[in-house]
Amino acid sequence: MSRRGRPGPGGRRAPAAALALVLALLLPLAGGCGLTSGSPLADGVRPGSVGQGLPLKGASLTVTSKSFSENIVLGQITGLAFKAAGASVLDRTNIQGSIGAREAVRSGGADAMYEYTGTAWITYLGHEQPIPDPQRQWRAVRDADARNGLTWLAPAALDNTYALAMSRADAHKYGTRTLSEVAALSRRDPGAVTLCVETEFAARDDGLQGMAKAYGMNVPASRVQKMDGGIIYTQVSGGRSCTFGEVFTTDGRIAAMHLVVMRDDKRFFPNYNAAPEVNSATLRRYPAIKDVLDPITARLDNDVARELNAEVDVAGKDPREVAEEWLVREGFITR
Repeated sequence: MSRRGRPGPGGRRAPAAALALVLALLLPLAGGCGLTSGSPLADGVRPGSVGQGLPLKGASLTVTSKSFSENIVLGQITGLAFKAAGASVLDRTNIQGSIGAREAVRSGGADAMYEYTGTAWITYLGHEQPIPDPQRQWRAVRDADARNGLTWLAPAALDNTYALAMSRADAHKYGTRTLSEVAALSRRDPGAVTLCVETEFAARDDGLQGMAKAYGMNVPASRVQKMDGGIIYTQVSGGRSCTFGEVFTTDGRIAAMHLVVMRDDKRFFPNYNAAPEVNSATLRRYPAIKDVLDPITARLDNDVARELNAEVDVAGKDPREVAEEWLVREGFITR
């Protein structure tokens, strides 16, 4: 598992028996998938452009999330939007691992979270190959998960997938902007291309191995260094150990450390668009959830995610504070 609490983008399918065992262990836990803690959302927020007329007044809703910064912020955004629309909200964000949070929504232990299309398609639904078109990928996940008691609302442009990045100085020196250009550089000047990657990425067919094959990159093992994901950003920004490093496209440290992301011009990496995943029974009871979340989701893209993630991971701010400030700034809610 990556530090994001989900398999890295394009996660391999979990063996059916292993996944069944994990779910069997999770299901008996109290309160829906072990969500035994949580706190009421007491923030005094009011409607802005969403939640007019308090369409969720009288509803008691529980929001959840995985345990990495971006997903926690998205969980807080969801809870604050519900609160502004009149609901009583229980905050059960920051759940370890992907399966626990998803299973909570599926079983009714929680009502909504933001999930990622590629994670659902490959990790939960067991498909080997992602769908290249992001809208088709979302529709395929939506249709398949309808049988699981889960409803996927409209997706965001926010796409948290793999990428390679380099410092501005190295980008100026080598002139690379796409992965095809990185591949050409590796063939033309092999010594110029050194990679810092996580161990998982290095071993995956949908990571380094598959990328190298798809783009015809010539990067021998001696020029690949494996390390913790957090260290990669500092190594690349300082030009110390590697020219290029594995990053996630919405990580706030990309902007904070002035990294240049290489465009995946052959669309090798899967789509990981964020979208609200809602318990279907809850949505039937409170259909206004869609009207509350759709405008917010439409505003979320990679630039917004990087900004919000940086406020948490670089500036050290609390995810709920970050979420509330953004919602107020965008006019979705008021204080």
